[in-house]
Amino acid sequence: MSLTLADIRAAANAMQDQVVQTPMVRAFRLDALSGAEVALKLENRQHTGSFKDRGALNKILSLSEAERARGVIAVSAGNHAQGVAYHAGRLGIAATIVMPKPTPFVKIEATEALGAKVVLEGEDLSQAADQAARLIAERHVTLIHPYDDAAVIAGQGTIALEMLASGDFDCLIVPIGGGGLIGGIATAAKALRPGIEVYGVEAALYPSMSDAIAGRAPRAGGNTLAEGIAVKRPGRLTRPIVEALVTEIFLVSEAAIERAVQTLVESEKIVAEGAGAASVAALLENAERFKGRKVGLVISGGNIDSRVLASILMRGLARDGRLAKLRIKIGDVPGALARVAQIIGASGANIIEVYHQRMHYDVPVTMADLDVMVETRNRQHVTELFQALRAAGYTARLLTESTGGD
Repeated sequence: MSLTLADIRAAANAMQDQVVQTPMVRAFRLDALSGAEVALKLENRQHTGSFKDRGALNKILSLSEAERARGVIAVSAGNHAQGVAYHAGRLGIAATIVMPKPTPFVKIEATEALGAKVVLEGEDLSQAADQAARLIAERHVTLIHPYDDAAVIAGQGTIALEMLASGDFDCLIVPIGGGGLIGGIATAAKALRPGIEVYGVEAALYPSMSDAIAGRAPRAGGNTLAEGIAVKRPGRLTRPIVEALVTEIFLVSEAAIERAVQTLVESEKIVAEGAGAASVAALLENAERFKGRKVGLVISGGNIDSRVLASILMRGLARDGRLAKLRIKIGDVPGALARVAQIIGASGANIIEVYHQRMHYDVPVTMADLDVMVETRNRQHVTELFQALRAAGYTARLLTESTGGD
């Protein structure tokens, strides 16, 4: 395959007014955290919440009338499924999405709501792909691959056209799964501005592209918050593009991805999924590399489960010392709880939850453990609260592991 800037410009023309020309926004709080001048490309604002809309649409638009009449098929449990379903449905093309049986109901329902027929088959994507191959042979439908297709890569590359039209960047940071997104972006960016640097970022648990380029044995696997880039094998078409045009690939830890999701919500008021926040994680973990430079980050998607997001935010409060759970030993007598509450209130902390425990085997019968969840300003405030409790004669320890303290 020889993907060119002309292919990407043709994709942009074909897709005009059919995908969202997503905002490019300055991120002043990320400036302060990284020392760089940061702008974010918000692909979480696409119709289905991710950049996948672009590649799916461009591939569909490339089909002949006969191919459209037979329909399309995709294998996906996430954003690609919704991108294909949305644009196929909008254009009156029958779409089948093969998903593994363990796919969460919310993703199945979201895909069906867009008009696609969902087929559940296999325990993972590879087994689902086997079923898709059988359906392609039977029905002669066209496969819309999530990344290993020239039309798909060209569609994703239109992001770079919009980014570079909005400003003059020294470098771009782009998430890598199969490589379709960074392959398209790097092709367009390096053709338009040869001096620009393009950096990739993978989840440390799924370093598939890094390993392939380095000639290492594949080592991808495990549970990751960035499931959108949890790809075990990079694309056959995308790998040579990345190898030729990408300056470096960063690997980011689960903790860094989680912190990036939290930072985007709290500092920039932007909701991103784990894969979508990976570029922010790479920037913050490698801040010295980008200090003083103009950096464009791709926020590739925002389809994060609400419960996961809530957990990330609560864990972040605990890490920052803004939420702490204390276990305080008190006498099992009238007024003891009130006295502890008074000390906590006087320190400026806010009690959220109280659990009075008398049944712990290691607690004397005349004593009780008081588990208290409190809101605090920061870690120093937690330390001050401990000091106030101890000064009043109470034994206390911290149950929230990551905040430090006792």
